[in-house]
Amino acid sequence: MTTTTLEHHLEAQQAAGAISASLRRVLETTASACVRISQLVGQGALGGVLGSAGSENVQGEVQKKLDIIANDTLMAAHQGGSVAALASEEMDAICPVPGGEACEWLLLFDPLDGSSNIDVNVSIGTIFSVLPRTGTGPVTEAEFLQPGRQQAAAGYCIYGPQTMLVLTTGCGVQVFTLDRNSGRFLLTQSALRVPEDTKEFAINMSNSRHWAPPVRRYITECLLGKDGARGKDFNMRWIASMVADVHRVLSRGGIFMYPWDKREPNRPGKLRLMYEANPMSWLVEQAGGAATNSQQPILDIQPAALHERVSVILGSKNEVERVTSYHNEEKQGV
Repeated sequence: MTTTTLEHHLEAQQAAGAISASLRRVLETTASACVRISQLVGQGALGGVLGSAGSENVQGEVQKKLDIIANDTLMAAHQGGSVAALASEEMDAICPVPGGEACEWLLLFDPLDGSSNIDVNVSIGTIFSVLPRTGTGPVTEAEFLQPGRQQAAAGYCIYGPQTMLVLTTGCGVQVFTLDRNSGRFLLTQSALRVPEDTKEFAINMSNSRHWAPPVRRYITECLLGKDGARGKDFNMRWIASMVADVHRVLSRGGIFMYPWDKREPNRPGKLRLMYEANPMSWLVEQAGGAATNSQQPILDIQPAALHERVSVILGSKNEVERVTSYHNEEKQGV
C-alpha cells in the first residue's frame, strides 16, 4: 500500500518548484476541511444533518442542511490567512478574509455538489478552484473574474464508498484516498488519463425535447449504436451529481453533457462556470480530455459575473470534439 500522503506529495511539488509554500497551505487547509465534511456526510441521519434547511441560496435553490454545514466548514477553515478571499456557490457575494489582504490566493468552491442526492445516500462532493490575486489592497469581485486557464489548482473531494480527493496543480491529475483510520489522504493514482474514445455518455435524457439539434443529433447516433452511423453500442450513465458523473469519466472515460436547452433560452446553461465548470474542465484537460461549452474551450471563457452559468460538454477528447463540431456545423449552416 502507498505511504505517500497528500502532504508528502505537495511537499515534493514545492521542492520541485511546481507550487509555492502558500499554495500548498491553501490545498492542505482545503483537504482538512473536506475530511471534516466527509465525517459529517458519513454520519447521515445519526448526526442530524439530513433534510432541508428551509432556505434558498443565491441560485434560488432550496438548501440542504449539509449545504450550509459544508459551506461553513470551508469558510471557517480558511479564516487563518491562507487566502485573501473566498467565493461560494451558496453565497451572494465574495467574502474577504480579515487580515488576508497580503495573501496571494483566492478560493472558490461548491461546498456540496449534488446535494439533491444527500438524503438518498448517493455520492456527492466538494469542488474547489484556486486563483491568483491580480490586485493589492482590499479584494474586489472583479479579481475573481478570471478565465479558467488562470487557475493555480483545482480539484474535488467525492464522498462515496470511499472518500477520494482528485487534484491538479497543472502537473497532471493525482488521486488520493482517505484512510479513515489515520484521517489522511494517501496517493492511490498518479498521472490519471481519460481515454480519447468511449462508449458511455452521461446526460439527463428527460430533457431531450428541449435540446438544441446538434445535441439531439449526437445522442440519437449514440442510441442507434451498431445500427447507426457510429457503428458501436453506447451505454448511458446519469447520476445527477456532477462530481460523481465526472469522477466516472475521469476513472474510465466517457462524455458528460449538461447542455443549453430551450426552456431558458437566454441562459447559456445550468452549471456554474466559476464553481463547477472551470475546475472540472481543468482536471479533464490535465487528464488528456477536453471540455467545451459547445463552441469554445470552457477554460478560455472570460467570466462576466461571479455566478455565471455555462453549457458543459466534457470528457473523452474525440467525443467532445464531435459534439462541438456538430454545433459549429449548425452555426455555419452546413
